[in-house]
Amino acid sequence: MSINQIDMLLNSMASYLKNKLKFQQRDAVLMIGIHTGGVWVAERLHAMLELSEPLGQLNIAFYRDDFSRIGLHPHVKPSSLPFEVDNRHIILVDDVLHTGRTIRAALNEIFDYGRPASVTLAVLVERNGRELPIQPDVIGCSLCLDSGKQIKLCGPEPLYLDYKNTR
Repeated sequence: MSINQIDMLLNSMASYLKNKLKFQQRDAVLMIGIHTGGVWVAERLHAMLELSEPLGQLNIAFYRDDFSRIGLHPHVKPSSLPFEVDNRHIILVDDVLHTGRTIRAALNEIFDYGRPASVTLAVLVERNGRELPIQPDVIGCSLCLDSGKQIKLCGPEPLYLDYKNTR
């Protein structure tokens, strides 16, 4: 997917979010990006929506259910939530939604910080292969890939999608 196509997806997502927030009468929302690709997408959306609160960043490495199997990446950066989440409306952003396990881990971590009023899930790419009942509210695009294929957001400048065979 080209840089221009990603920009179009981001513009579409920002427009949808802006309308959704206006309809729901939510003006002081928080945005949190999931490390790494979700943060890149969230940075763009945060700027497009002109949100006043700082952008939060989650690193869900310790919250993954496969942590004991895959171990810890040697360069894990801590999460940064420079705000209170209790009773706040949150937009959680990730790059690719596949199995749902990353989102589950992110929700677990957010709830360790407090209880938000609501969480809206925005993803750049939704792909087939869900293992958990996680459904995004805002989607840049949906892709149906063979089980032996992987899609990854690369960046941060420029953002582009890379397709790989995993077998």
